[in-house]
Amino acid sequence: MTTQEPVYTPINCDYYDRLEAWATMHTICLLRFYDEEGGEHEVSTRIKDLYALNKAEYLLADNGLVIRLDRLIAVNNIPVPQSC
Repeated sequence: MTTQEPVYTPINCDYYDRLEAWATMHTICLLRFYDEEGGEHEVSTRIKDLYALNKAEYLLADNGLVIRLDRLIAVNNIPVPQSC
C-alpha cells in the first residue's frame, strides 16, 4: 500500500519572491524544514532553483536536496508566513 503525499499548501507570495532573490544572488541560506515523516532539519546551502511539479512547488538546493515549499519552517531565521 502506498502513502499519498498531503495536499500542497502554497506558501506566502512575498516569501516566494524572497526565495527567488536569494537564488538569484547565490546567497548561502540556512534552511529549516520538515521531512516527509515530520522530522525537523537544518542545512546551510544555496538555492539552485524553484520549480513546480504535480501542482506543488519545490526548492532545489545546490547540494541536491529537494524540499517541498510547504515544508519550509524558516530560511535565514525568517519564518515562513502561514498564508499568502
